[in-house]
Amino acid sequence: MKTAIRERSGSTIVDVTGDIDMGTSPSFRKTLLESLKNTPRLVVNLREVLYVDSSGIASLVEVLKEARKAEKRLVLIGLNAPVHEVLQLTRLTRIFEIRETEEAALES
Repeated sequence: MKTAIRERSGSTIVDVTGDIDMGTSPSFRKTLLESLKNTPRLVVNLREVLYVDSSGIASLVEVLKEARKAEKRLVLIGLNAPVHEVLQLTRLTRIFEIRETEEAALES
């Protein structure tokens, strides 16, 4: 898994590439938590992620809790079918703010 961090329209965008699993979720979590500190809105682009396991989901939930505690926003974009399915099965599509595109995430 690789991440690239960039700024756009006053938000931080983290582009993620590769699988998020037990081996990569600690660095994924750390990257998101560090990025959240410096922005009012963290956009996580998961377009290049084809697999996420329970540890990856746990990392996303932890970052969401931190965002809410700090009164910041966490937006997930570009969910591929397998990632979207995992979020649906765990009923987390109701909890996360999910947008199709980067533009939609930055508009709202």
